[in-house]
Amino acid sequence: MDEDSKPLLGSVPTGDYYTDSLDPKQRRPFHVEPRNIVGEDVQERVSAEAAVLSSRVHYYSRLTGSSDRLLAPPDHVIPSHEDIYIYSPLGTAFKVQGGDSPIKNPSIVTIFAIWNTMMGTSILSIPWGIKQAGFTLGIIIIVLMGLLTLYCCYRVLKSTKSIPYVDTSDWEFPDVCKYYFGGFGKWSSLVFSLVSLIGAMVVYWVLMSNFLFNTGKFIFNYVHNVQTSDAFGTQGTERVICPYPDVDPHGQSSTSLYSGSDQSTGLEFDHWWSKTNTIPFYLILLLLPLLNFRSASFFARFTFLGTISVIYLIFLVTYKAIQLGFHLEFHWFDSSMFFVPEFRTLFPQLSGVLTLAFFIHNCIITLMKNNKHQENNVRDLSLAYLLVGLTYLYVGVLIFAAFPSPPLSKECIEPNFLDNFPSSDILVFVARTFLLFQMTTVYPLLGYLVRVQLMGQIFGNHYPGFLHVFVLNVFVVGAGVLMARFYPNIGSIIRYSGALCGLALVFVLPSLIHMVSLKRRGELRWTSTLFHGFLILLGVANLLGQFFM
Repeated sequence: MDEDSKPLLGSVPTGDYYTDSLDPKQRRPFHVEPRNIVGEDVQERVSAEAAVLSSRVHYYSRLTGSSDRLLAPPDHVIPSHEDIYIYSPLGTAFKVQGGDSPIKNPSIVTIFAIWNTMMGTSILSIPWGIKQAGFTLGIIIIVLMGLLTLYCCYRVLKSTKSIPYVDTSDWEFPDVCKYYFGGFGKWSSLVFSLVSLIGAMVVYWVLMSNFLFNTGKFIFNYVHNVQTSDAFGTQGTERVICPYPDVDPHGQSSTSLYSGSDQSTGLEFDHWWSKTNTIPFYLILLLLPLLNFRSASFFARFTFLGTISVIYLIFLVTYKAIQLGFHLEFHWFDSSMFFVPEFRTLFPQLSGVLTLAFFIHNCIITLMKNNKHQENNVRDLSLAYLLVGLTYLYVGVLIFAAFPSPPLSKECIEPNFLDNFPSSDILVFVARTFLLFQMTTVYPLLGYLVRVQLMGQIFGNHYPGFLHVFVLNVFVVGAGVLMARFYPNIGSIIRYSGALCGLALVFVLPSLIHMVSLKRRGELRWTSTLFHGFLILLGVANLLGQFFM
């Protein structure tokens, strides 16, 4: 606050408005000219815009605390000299700019910023989702879900412009929800945001357990010169496996061949290095202490690894597809083992995954504020979604098509397609190691966001005390350990959390806000009501469909 600024005497908060008081402890923290004084009315001393601004000052002060400005709001709310980071579930953190930097991003930077933020670990489940939906229907669903989520994201982007007589330049989507629906809108957006973040942390724990297991397995086999055998994998150096042959009676999982004195060592290693029995608990020693850090700014410096990981995955998929070739056989009137179905009734599983895969609605307003040419926001958002959709199609279709049918069935495609490659594969080993390190740095950031949102609302401080933070982190870590131990299926975790969060933040709230704003202006038509009502029903059906598949 400037030294010359004087508090407005006699102003204490009462909800979103302020009344007179002589208590000096309750004075406003900044000076605002009383621009809307009417007659002799002494109650209306401050404009609605100023009241909202003051509310946001208190909100951001609670959100960021006095010692950590990692999630600093824009300069015109609270001045900051640190960088601003935004996050997307299952994606990466993206540094927008310095807090006091006037630099704006050109369109090409904005487009790739959205792509970088939206792309995440859900890309590993796209081939599995195509298998569940069928080849042709899977491609259609990816295109349709991309268009629907793009439209809903457009509605979020335009939601702040639909509010008259209020300065919404500093607002985010939760502020819009609170404006239209009061406390219900505020808390519902908070709850579903927490669900998306905790769901992302659970997926990360399962994936980190997977990657750590396979990385350790590769190192052990290399040191002890252990050979692996994949009876039903493709011949040659480029092999794929069916790690869980129970789903495919014609497939077999890989087995390690220990010989001589290495047999007892190998068996002991397998006992202590188990993907579900031991590895999820080993991660506690590494990650639980990191979650208790007061600040997460150190880990935010490594968020560039997310972009590198996605680029390497695209290279890996391309290389594997070239080596393995395409194996697609469509037999409309033949139900043989290698039949590739084009339409399957399990398609809601793919739509659930895609709801989270295309999810960026919680931070799109912040991203677009830094676009140099604001008139190009809709175009740049559309191009970014096109780029993301093409990336998902590229990875999903190539892995599905290249996965060899004979002697393996495409039913062997796993929710994490890297599981279809043996631990001895060097290129896949590099991918797993890279993703493991990247997730180790992003996981504390997600935990930091959970803590800031929950503790900030309950205690008014993002770090009320070590005991409070430790109990919260134990709960979050415990959820990840239990899922990695008993249900390590990231495809199902993603689709459930995606469908649940998408119901509120993608389909329901943007549609309702748009219809309410049109009604208040007297512009609501039956066609708009029908279309947006259909979007809401689609979100409900998407969620219910996850429980019947």
